[in-house]
Parts: sequence; structure tokens; C-alpha cells
Amino acid sequence: MNIHEHQAKAVLAEFGVAVPKGYAAFTVDEAVDAAKKLGGPVFVVKSQIHAGGRGKGRFEGLGPEAKGGVRVLKSVDDVKASASEMLGRVLVTEQTGPKGKQVNRLYIEEGAAIARELYLSLLVDRETSRVSVVASTEGGMSIEDVAHNTPEKIATFSIDPATGVWPHHGLMLASTLALKGDLAKQAGKLLGQLYAAFLAKDMAMLEINPLIVTADDQLRVLDAKVSFDDNALFRHPDIRELRDETEEDPKETEAAKYDLSYIALDGEIGCMVNGAGLAMATMDIIKLYGAEPANFLDVGGGADEAKVTAAFKIIIADPNVKGILVNIFGGIARCDILAQGVVAAVKQVGLKVPLVVRLEGTNAELGKQIINNSGLNVIAANDLSDGAEKIVKAVRGAA
Repeated sequence: MNIHEHQAKAVLAEFGVAVPKGYAAFTVDEAVDAAKKLGGPVFVVKSQIHAGGRGKGRFEGLGPEAKGGVRVLKSVDDVKASASEMLGRVLVTEQTGPKGKQVNRLYIEEGAAIARELYLSLLVDRETSRVSVVASTEGGMSIEDVAHNTPEKIATFSIDPATGVWPHHGLMLASTLALKGDLAKQAGKLLGQLYAAFLAKDMAMLEINPLIVTADDQLRVLDAKVSFDDNALFRHPDIRELRDETEEDPKETEAAKYDLSYIALDGEIGCMVNGAGLAMATMDIIKLYGAEPANFLDVGGGADEAKVTAAFKIIIADPNVKGILVNIFGGIARCDILAQGVVAAVKQVGLKVPLVVRLEGTNAELGKQIINNSGLNVIAANDLSDGAEKIVKAVRGAA
């Protein structure tokens, strides 16, 4: 689960992390009130969307001369004008894609005198079962660009969960970021605070870009992006309340209610599969046959009829879907139960696109009988390759 920048900073502040003062604003009046509270002389108005590249983004309907989604301003009147222009408008960045995202809230923050911009992030390293720290002196830039162009400027080290942060970790971070004296001490302290927050809140990723050195030699978190482990949210009702469903695909939100692993994509063939690996293979083979998957959907090993029915409804609700491939390998999940779910869903919502079903494994023959006796217009597939070929041909023929 992702949260907004202002929420991320509030979470980090609970652990003593130094962040600039600021206020969230959902209306122009709230933005003006926030600016008055801050007092100036410099204000930063930040669009709050779940995407990076906001500063270089562009608002739909505004000319090329318009400022981006992050603006440095010097008066309350300028804050009011920018808030009026930004709220309710779609912001397009490199990460949002051409569709962009509507700005429904702003963060009005005090300005900072920036001497240097640095990069710092904490991630879960699944290979070592540790938290990895990634740091670079090239803050303010896309870390992907830094990795591609100047990989030597990125340093990574891990923290053993058995020991936590030790002084040498702080020294490694300070050395990587070329910080000396009191700034080096601040870096060590900050790393301990971030690590504590990361573990306590079950974060999956914590990215600070940029981490700044101010003109008076203080480290400040100028921007923060945080995502949490969905599987641990039951332990954090306070974090769950931060969820902004307007930033999420409605289909993904609906899928989460049924504990379905669903990610919307831009293709035309809907996929319903049991097992993440099989789902990835299904998407790959659809691409191999010249089409694009419309989603990743893993109904899981313990899927029942209700879950499968919900999954099918979500797929059909996508207007981009021109055909559906159901690929089930029965193990823990029985093919007959999944087949019943498919039949129930189609009878409830109807079927206006080609449907190819491949069943194999536990109770596969019984599942096939349920499909064949349902009266549905279903194309049977013998294996995964056959299923992918048939659904692509059906969609291309329908087109």
C-alpha cells in the first residue's frame, strides 16, 4: 500500500526524523490558511499523487509555459493562484503515463535553503532477508538514470536484523554521501530513525529523494515515498486509515476485498490464473502469440466459488478486455470449484467476449464437464500454448 508524501513525512516524524513543516490542503481556502500558518517567506506547493516526477509534470489544459506539479512561491497570493490551478486538474508525469492522475490534495510546505541534494532509500532484500540501504550523492535525480549512467555513484549495504543499526553503518552512509563532522553524526542518527520506522511500520520501501543538506548544515527529508507490506496491514490500523482509494485502480481496490492478487494492465486479454508463477507464464505466452494481457490475476491456491466469481466480474468490468483466458492448474485449488465459479460469474454478468478455458490437475475432468454442460460459449484448450493461441485468434478474429 502506498501513501502520500505528507502522510509519509508524518509517519517519519513520529520517529524523530527531521522534516520541513507543512500542511495538507484539500481546498484553495485550506491552502491559503496553510500558507498563512507557515508565514513564509518561501512556500512550496506540492501536488499529492502516487507518482514521481511531479516537478517536471504538466497539467492537462494548461500551456507549455505553465509550472509543474511542485512550485516554489513567495507570497500567499501566489499559493492561492497555484492551488486554484492545480486542484481538480490532471497531472501527467513520466510515471503516471499519458492518462495522468487528478490532483485532489496539495501539500503546502515551508521553503528550504538547499546546499546539496542526496539520495537514500531502504528496501527489503529478499535474497539476504535483510534491509538494504541504497545511497547516492546524486539526489534529486531518478535513481534509475543514475544507475544507468553513473552506477559507481550508488552504494548499497545491508543491515542484519539480528543486530540492527550499528555505528559502522552510520559511518558507511556518511562516507557514501560525503558527509563529515556533525553532518556525519546526523547521518548515523537519521539511519537509525529510518530503520526503526521501517521495521515498526512493516514498510516494504522507504525512499527519500532528495535528502538535503541545508545552508546551515542540517539534514532534512525534503521528499519521502513509502509503501507498506499489504500482508502486515492488519497490525497497523493507523496506516490502513491513510489509504487513498482515489489513487488506486477501482478494479484493484475491489480485488483486495476478496484477497485477490490483481494488477490492471493495458492489454486486451483478461487472465484468470491460480498461482503467481503460472500467471506470469500466462501473460508471457499471450505476448508471445502477439497480444497483450489486460491484467495479472492470481486467485490463489485456496480459491473458492465466491472468490472466482468476484475475479471474473472484475475482469469483465474492464472495458479494454476483448477476450478472456482462464488457465487453471488444479493442486490445492480444485478445477471443479473454479469451474463452478466461472459458470456462476458468467451467468450473473453475461459474456460478450470470447472465453478460452484450460483446466488441468485435481478434478480437471469434472471441471471440464461443468464447463461443457453449462451451455456457455466456451472454447476448450488442451494446454497453455493451445489456450493462448486460441484466445489471441478469437480476439483478432472478433476485431
